[in-house]
Amino acid sequence: MLTQIKTALNRSHATILQDAAGAVSLVVMLMVALHLPGTF
Repeated sequence: MLTQIKTALNRSHATILQDAAGAVSLVVMLMVALHLPGTF
């Protein structure tokens, strides 16, 4: 099972980085949206 996980991670290395970047950008947008009402 561990070898299957390693193989899957090695095959989808580029898309994992893109997915992580997308998740980070969603978190940043959420934090900005939550703090936006406090500025007015």
